[in-house]
Amino acid sequence: MWMNLEPAIRKAREDFGRRDPEAMAFNARVSFARGEFEIPFLGEAYLVRHPQGEVRCIPQEQEVPLPLQIILLHYLAQATPAAPEGRLVSFKELPGGNIYVGPFTNRTIRPLLKYFGTQPEKLLAAGAKLGGKSAGVGEFSVTVPALPKIPVTFVIWPGDEEFPPSGNILFDSSAARHLPAEDYVVLCGLVLDELRRTGGE
Repeated sequence: MWMNLEPAIRKAREDFGRRDPEAMAFNARVSFARGEFEIPFLGEAYLVRHPQGEVRCIPQEQEVPLPLQIILLHYLAQATPAAPEGRLVSFKELPGGNIYVGPFTNRTIRPLLKYFGTQPEKLLAAGAKLGGKSAGVGEFSVTVPALPKIPVTFVIWPGDEEFPPSGNILFDSSAARHLPAEDYVVLCGLVLDELRRTGGE
């Protein structure tokens, strides 16, 4: 979503570095010790150093992709004390969602149907491997705990002889209090990539 990743990561680090770490840890529901946050994301643990904003994955030493670094920094800096409310909303219902509905559809809904539209059972299996649970929405759905306060629900209707498969991605109604709509385009793309790697191919 960000036109240029280098300015985006610089700004994310600056915003993150100016904020109080204890408040961020409380709002994001993560731990902070010895100058580092520990954030779970899709089965991995990431360390983010304050105030520098350096991100690394533990125990692995591979470089963390810039889009994921930006999402983690934004989540730490922007999460509020609001807890998940248990009510699902669509991307269009997020503030600003209508502006990004095109990119959201291209980068998330279409890949969701490409990977899982004709094999929705694989979505459930892949989601379970990432700590997901059945969402009870549509014919096939799973809610994946992407970040501590950000569950993401993937839904597929398999279709029939007359209609092709369809799908949607839903969010807790508190989602806008933790990240802006454009970040959810990137976040859902990252989750889908991991779902595909985990069991969608």
